[in-house]
Amino acid sequence: MARRVNLIRWLLLALLFLVLGLAGAFWLLLQGSLPKYNGEAHIPGLSAPVGIERDALGSVTVHAQDRLDLARALGYVHAQERFFEMDLMRRSAAGELAELFGAAALPADRKARGHRMRARATAMLTELPENQRRLIDAYRDGVNEGLAALAVRPFPYLLTRAQPHTWHSEDTLLVVISMYFTLQESTFQRELQLSTLRAGLPETVYQFLTASGGEWDAPLVGAPFKWPQPPSSEELDLRKHGPDLKRNLQHHRNDQHDEAPGSNSFAVAGSLAGNAALIANDMHLPLRTPSLWFRTRIIYLHSQRPDSFIDTSGVSLPGTPAIVVGSNRHITWSFTNSYGDTADWVRVMIDPADPSRYRSTKGWKPVTVHRETLHVRGAPDETIEVRETEWGPILASDHDGTPLALVWAAYQVGSVNLDLIELEQVETVDKAIVVAQHAGIPAQNFIVGDRDGNIAWTIAGRIPLRKGHYNPSEPADWSEGNIGWYGWLEAAKYPVISNPQEQRLWSGNGRMVDGVMFEHLGDGGYELGARARQIRDNLQKIEHFTPIDFFLIQLDDRALFLSRWRQLLERTLDQVPSSTWRTEMQKALHDWDGHASINSAAYRIVRTFRQEVIGNILDNFAAEVRRHHPDFLFPRLAQIEHAVWMLIEQRPLHLLSPEYANWNQLLEACAQRIAVEMQAQPGGISARTWGEQNTAKIQHPLSRVLPGFIAQWLDMPHDPLPGDSYMPRIQSPNFGASQRFVVAPGEEEQGYFSMPGGQSGHPLSPYYGSGHADWVAGKATAFLPGPPERTLSLLPLKISQ
Repeated sequence: MARRVNLIRWLLLALLFLVLGLAGAFWLLLQGSLPKYNGEAHIPGLSAPVGIERDALGSVTVHAQDRLDLARALGYVHAQERFFEMDLMRRSAAGELAELFGAAALPADRKARGHRMRARATAMLTELPENQRRLIDAYRDGVNEGLAALAVRPFPYLLTRAQPHTWHSEDTLLVVISMYFTLQESTFQRELQLSTLRAGLPETVYQFLTASGGEWDAPLVGAPFKWPQPPSSEELDLRKHGPDLKRNLQHHRNDQHDEAPGSNSFAVAGSLAGNAALIANDMHLPLRTPSLWFRTRIIYLHSQRPDSFIDTSGVSLPGTPAIVVGSNRHITWSFTNSYGDTADWVRVMIDPADPSRYRSTKGWKPVTVHRETLHVRGAPDETIEVRETEWGPILASDHDGTPLALVWAAYQVGSVNLDLIELEQVETVDKAIVVAQHAGIPAQNFIVGDRDGNIAWTIAGRIPLRKGHYNPSEPADWSEGNIGWYGWLEAAKYPVISNPQEQRLWSGNGRMVDGVMFEHLGDGGYELGARARQIRDNLQKIEHFTPIDFFLIQLDDRALFLSRWRQLLERTLDQVPSSTWRTEMQKALHDWDGHASINSAAYRIVRTFRQEVIGNILDNFAAEVRRHHPDFLFPRLAQIEHAVWMLIEQRPLHLLSPEYANWNQLLEACAQRIAVEMQAQPGGISARTWGEQNTAKIQHPLSRVLPGFIAQWLDMPHDPLPGDSYMPRIQSPNFGASQRFVVAPGEEEQGYFSMPGGQSGHPLSPYYGSGHADWVAGKATAFLPGPPERTLSLLPLKISQ
């Protein structure tokens, strides 16, 4: 017996040593995949040594003799810190994720491969100017050198047991294209839903629900648009039918109407800031660890002035060699998503006698068929057919079954280029506008200021030139050749606002202009103007600004938008018969402090009440559409607040579901549903704070498929977060300000910056999650990198020979 016990002990001890040995081996492998932070590295292609400095947060400063060397060095750094994230971006755009993750990624790949973006990116590359191709090739070589210089492949490939693939020049264009998907894909999906909505409702009802404008409008030019009146009972009477096609929304509440890629940006002229213009920018995007962006400062010799240097600071996008937003000591520039209309659906008329042909602008023409092979890890390859027309690929069907071809800015020649790099050498607002208007990026609101105090707004990126009379927000037949796209809008017709009389500019993704300028941009689903209006009003209250004033506006989490919903809920509760749920809810509403505060139950209650009411009202209309289109779901209607509030104020009985006797009953039912739901949870209604719901869930891309203890190690802490939609400090668990900066060109030393998710992609790096805690706390760090803590010298290969 004793011998058996000893044997078991020895086996357990051996097992323990084996586990420790495997853990130690894995730890050594992780150590081997760390970036090189100090010393020297020799890489081919450099014309002169390049210095790479990192400060306490891992912010990188690159010192180079010319822009080509700088691109090569930046590629080296990006690859060592962020290759996996770069890889995901190129693969997601090209539809190649299954090659890395297996069959689980096939649905995403099938959808993306329909756009054939790798083939398009390869063709776009040949159209670029030679100097841009050289920069991309130098960056490509730097990426591959940086990847090869790692002793062990990046740690995500250890976890997935995969090998990273070489970086190609077209992959840089695919990274830019991935931002087209992030910022614009929802726009053309929205148009499909709008087409079904229009087909299922009377025209006046459709116009009432989908109009743009209203009292929350805060454009730079023009007055708020007027919202149409509700339709009459002759046009639509919702009480004629029972609620049989309504959906149960109680357990399907979500934020689809409150959250979309966007940003805040605002500026004041130098006359209000002491000298130079003052610019603020926070780009709202899905949040992850590491951050999408990479804090970067680049310093290199000026090509036209050999005695001076280009010195640009901001954020770069790993996968590309450019500073996306930042300041170059002469100008500061920023972006917000424009929500212009950059995609159209074309109704494709198939030949009844031959389904392989369609009616083109020149008669019947064969549909072009491309066979795309999807490589699947651990499974056989899959081949799909992509059918293309002269306008674009056939990717959907209209409400009546007619095939639809997509025409999208991202497909067109000139949609991707590196013109943005020219901003590094620009010194005035006027020249910056010219560069921005020709930049090959998703169309963005561009706010820029210079050190002489000038400010301006325009659109950066290409705007489609449409001709002919048609509604671009719904599918149309282009086969007659009299409507469609005819290249890009010429720069002279771009909307521009320069040095406005009020000396202030602001953007929160709402409508910016009216008239002809608005017609050129189109409406791709502009945001409600509440956030922009709150920024505008903050700017108008102050006559002299400092950077801290701007930073405080960025962190403004006052719930001005919800104040009327709070009053509505209080009035509704006052009319409800006495009950436990009413008493508890009224008590919880006493902690309302007018902010989206993490400890406020009142804020969460009011917000949830609004969502419940809107969901119920919209589902009444959706039920009408479902009589002919059973699977219909509402598109994201960013402006729907105006229609809903008008109904609440006017209370037309014919637009109320027959399950309610009057509008008060609907409001009371909504209040009771959310109260009962919250009461059933531990602690009751008063414990349902906003912070409990709005808790950070900022994850590493791999953590969803890893064991919890590893995922917890990779993800950022689950901090409760203040802020919400419809206020400057926009925030949800995994969506919000992907960076914040405030800076005046020429005064970068006084600027502010913060970024969630951290700088490095390696969990053993001292820069993994760096700066994240400051971002959570609303604490700004310096805009410029601090003193260097680590220095790496990249040397031309010939020096080592």
